[in-house]
Amino acid sequence: MNDAALARELANAAGRLLLQLRDNEDPDGKALGAEGDRAANRLILDALRRERPDDAILSEEETADPARLKSRRIWIVDPLDGTREYGERRDDWAVHVGLSINGVATEGAVALPAMGLCFCTEFPPVLKAENRPLRMLVSRTRPAREAVKIAEALGCELVPMGSAGAKAMAVLRGEADIYLHTGGQYEWDNCAPAAVALAAGLHASRVDGSPLVYNRTDPLLPDLLICHRARADEVLGLVRGLV
Repeated sequence: MNDAALARELANAAGRLLLQLRDNEDPDGKALGAEGDRAANRLILDALRRERPDDAILSEEETADPARLKSRRIWIVDPLDGTREYGERRDDWAVHVGLSINGVATEGAVALPAMGLCFCTEFPPVLKAENRPLRMLVSRTRPAREAVKIAEALGCELVPMGSAGAKAMAVLRGEADIYLHTGGQYEWDNCAPAAVALAAGLHASRVDGSPLVYNRTDPLLPDLLICHRARADEVLGLVRGLV
């Protein structure tokens, strides 16, 4: 099984487990989210250690091992991206299984289990044309000031949504056009989404236009832009105007 297929299989398997847990359990939102994080993390990491024993792993749910920094291949995992949305039994949560090789998000899969969807680097979708008017994704609970300002400058409609993976895949699906995040993320929040976005032909970078680099000492990777390539320079220019 190649890396992309493995990522897809694990993202889908974790998604099925999370749906089963959500449908069979009735704890409050925080308890459900915590149990979902634990169960999905265990499934994915057990499988990676079995199938790719020589690769390093970085997961949101595990203490980062400094030894990973010596590895050129590292799986970067968010077993439940959007724990709050999952606990509230919403649809906008995701499972991220990404592979960074030499610091580059190379392969990966993002499952949207509640929507019955999974996107991966092996089978990227054909991109749809941008919407008119443009649609800008923002956090449903704390929209970033920069994103709101740029949406106003471009005449965008705002599209509130939950998890980072759900937002990134909304651009792939043509549901929205620009995902600009400046509020703080970690490598597991965007490695798999960036890999899938790039494979589909979208632009994915830091908000200063520099590449996304993974497997660093500090896994903080606080900002992200995903959009159509033809739109990137305009958005990046507007971001620079706000700095």
